Amino acid sequence: MISLLLTIRRLAQGLWHAFKDKKFQAIFLITLFLLLSGTIFYHSEEGLSILDALYFSVTTLTTVGGSGFVPSTNMGKIFTIFYIFAGTGLTFGVVVRIAYGIFSHKDKEADKQEVSKKRST
Repeated sequence: MISLLLTIRRLAQGLWHAFKDKKFQAIFLITLFLLLSGTIFYHSEEGLSILDALYFSVTTLTTVGGSGFVPSTNMGKIFTIFYIFAGTGLTFGVVVRIAYGIFSHKDKEADKQEVSKKRST
């Protein structure tokens, strides 16, 4: 449980630092728009519940897969092809920027500790 809480804390810190970057804000908003549009599309075209449509959108954009759902309509299949190409890179861009926020924050903390050690000696 402690490990989960520490991971959530690191993720929140990474998000906090990433949101200071204008490029991250843009990529994040576009990714949210893609998730929303995918959710709406799969809900209306394929008849999935909102939660199932969101889940399928997230697993598709992150290339996790394994949801057990396959689009049944031709329009659903065509949309999914373009959805994957449009969204995968953006989604990984968000993940990379969050990771950079986490690790750059750790590096800054380590630098501060090193400077304080040098001053105290």
